[in-house]
Amino acid sequence: MYALVDCNNFYGSCESAFAPHLKNKPLVVLSNNDGCIISRSKEAKALGIPMGAPFYEWKAFCKNHAVTIFSSNYELYGDMSQRVMSILKEYCSQLEIYSIDEAFLLLDDSPTLLTELMQLRNAIFMQTGIPTSIGVGATKTLAKLANQIAKDRQENVFYLDTNTQTALLQTIPVEKIWGIGQRLAAHLQKLNLRTAYQLLCADSKLLRLQFNVTLEKTVQELQGISCLQLEIPKD
Repeated sequence: MYALVDCNNFYGSCESAFAPHLKNKPLVVLSNNDGCIISRSKEAKALGIPMGAPFYEWKAFCKNHAVTIFSSNYELYGDMSQRVMSILKEYCSQLEIYSIDEAFLLLDDSPTLLTELMQLRNAIFMQTGIPTSIGVGATKTLAKLANQIAKDRQENVFYLDTNTQTALLQTIPVEKIWGIGQRLAAHLQKLNLRTAYQLLCADSKLLRLQFNVTLEKTVQELQGISCLQLEIPKD
């Protein structure tokens, strides 16, 4: 069983962790030289501020809507990432740090797993001030999709099991699947493979012949066959 722990709006959350008065307020973080918007609080997202937008195009808008602006502070973000990952390592030794704000965990399935993960999420927030979402699935790809769903759940923890999988995957566009970009999605849509569930039901070996082995593995991962193992650096 895999879990993906993702820090919500990470750069912005790092900034607001040291500025409690900004809780529930719109804020954005800018890239080097304050060029583009690279992180947004959920309140900033609700205002319609897009990710990656040139800041000069939104500067007046942010001022008019009382959006707090931060220049990026990568030293802070690196330190906060290490704190989060240390907490995760204490909980689970089988861990792959996927990015500065994401990590995969390899876990044993148990009746108390979701309760444990909610406790883990609370521990991360209490010790760092960083909110997280945790998605659980039989494979890394399913855990990624579960994480997307978790972000919209009040508890921010979601297990994509076989009982809920069919209905939910029918609602997820194929381009939202980990590793499938817009270009590949366009080709799949021409084959009437428009949702994660439709891709799950496809013939993986036929898709390998039409595309590549990576897509074959993605289909198998959606089917619950683990093809992508944890990548844990050797000491």
